[in-house]
Amino acid sequence: MGTDYDLCINGGGPIGATLACLLATKGLRILLLERGTYSSQPTQNPDGRAYALAEGIRPLLEDAGIWQALPQAGQPINTIHVVDQQGRLPSTSRNSILNGLSFTEDDAPAGRPFGWMVEAHNLLAAIARALPEHDTLDIRAPATGRFTFTPTHAEIALNNGQNVTASLVIAADGRRSLLREQAGIGLTRIPYNKVALVSAIAHEAPHHNSALEHFLPQGPFARLPLPGAPGHPHRSAIVWTDTAKRIEHISSLDAESFLRLVQDRLAGEELGQLQLTGSHWTYPLASQYAHRYYAERLLLVGDAAHGLHPVAGQGMNLGFRDVRTLVELLGNAYAAGADLGSQDILRTYQRLTRPGNLAMLAGCDIMERVFSNNLPIIRHARHFGLNTLKRFPALRRNFVHRAMGL
Repeated sequence: MGTDYDLCINGGGPIGATLACLLATKGLRILLLERGTYSSQPTQNPDGRAYALAEGIRPLLEDAGIWQALPQAGQPINTIHVVDQQGRLPSTSRNSILNGLSFTEDDAPAGRPFGWMVEAHNLLAAIARALPEHDTLDIRAPATGRFTFTPTHAEIALNNGQNVTASLVIAADGRRSLLREQAGIGLTRIPYNKVALVSAIAHEAPHHNSALEHFLPQGPFARLPLPGAPGHPHRSAIVWTDTAKRIEHISSLDAESFLRLVQDRLAGEELGQLQLTGSHWTYPLASQYAHRYYAERLLLVGDAAHGLHPVAGQGMNLGFRDVRTLVELLGNAYAAGADLGSQDILRTYQRLTRPGNLAMLAGCDIMERVFSNNLPIIRHARHFGLNTLKRFPALRRNFVHRAMGL
């Protein structure tokens, strides 16, 4: 049967919106539902939340028209310092870390950064600017719908009283996906009993496009480079992982005491005087995975399908890899006049994405548990692994190439 839309995407965050823009460029009639509102202007008081986007993801955002619409350009990451527990960054040679290693520009393809830091409020503003540029994309925000799935189509009852149909629905509605629950798709959640604190700081000295990942027994501490802002030319985001009780205490500290603790975790980085530039934002840490990625006329994408520990900064990047697969799969099916919601297409999507996603989830889980463990045998194994990467440039470059999403 004919439908009002080829596709309905429920959830208009970075993953859902990017998918909508990319498929709209292929001519698909798309309904995009988003609970919140869109604003083309970034918020004036950002809370430090930022996305670490792999270099391999940037072309997707460019093709969607989102990258060019960023109110402020992303901050490239050209160096990554990895420090294990009591390791330190030397003040002279940045390539000889005690108990750690540095990934430098020599480890990346010529002229390309490892990735980009894009603040959440800038990415959301860019999405709001890019969405209206696509003629076949019907944007409803704020809006919700009630979904009914049949063997031939999906029926969507919108909260404005309108009833529409689509060949396929894609759930891009996050970790607590209501569509996943409605479809009865099981979920396994792996709690870490840790909480992450996110904040933005300014510092006296430049960060030189470098990031720091400092692994500690309580959990990883990361400093990630941000673009400058008025009055603060040198800025970074910090992601601090610890127990809920400890994070609650840290959040209650005055700015001077808080920054003193931050300085202790910078592993000798020489950033000069620090300044807190915003409020803290916290969230509990857990991994999760859906037991399958599809149901009748329904596909799961991004956090609705999988959620990772942030230790390697791959959570959103994994969602964008889902997008890359779906754009090719659905774009080809649409061009061939195929039924977008057919079981063959749904099963193919799961086959192409789920094994790799589970492998990444397992890798991040192992990394968190290994680097947060202070048992001597585990500590020696960590040092062996880091020293192996340090001694073999080809192995290090291959590792980097995969992490960059190339």
